[in-house]
Amino acid sequence: MKDFIIAILISACGLPFLFMGYLIWIRERIDLIHDYHHTKVKESDRKEYTAVMGKAAILIGVGIILSGVLCTGMHSGKYGVIFGISFAAGLIMMIHAQLKYNHGIF
Repeated sequence: MKDFIIAILISACGLPFLFMGYLIWIRERIDLIHDYHHTKVKESDRKEYTAVMGKAAILIGVGIILSGVLCTGMHSGKYGVIFGISFAAGLIMMIHAQLKYNHGIF
C-alpha cells in the first residue's frame, strides 16, 4: 500500500509538466515561459519554439510519471534512471531551443 501511495504522489508531480507542455506546444502559450527566455524569438519562429519547449516539458512529465509507476514494481532506485534520462533529454531540448531561437539561454 505504501508503494502505491508513493507511486501516485510521484506520478501526480508529472501532471503539471504534461499540462504546461500541452499549453505551450498545442496552444502556443509563449506567455507561460518567462519573458527573458523568449524576448529575442522572432514572430515567425514562435510556432517552432513553442513546439520544442512544449515537447520538452511533456517529455519531462512523462519521465516523472513513468518513474512513479515503475517504483511500485522496483524496490531499488533504478526507476530514477528513467526520470534522469527524460529530464536530461528535456533539458537538452530546451537549451537547444533557447540557443537556436532566442540566440542565448537568457
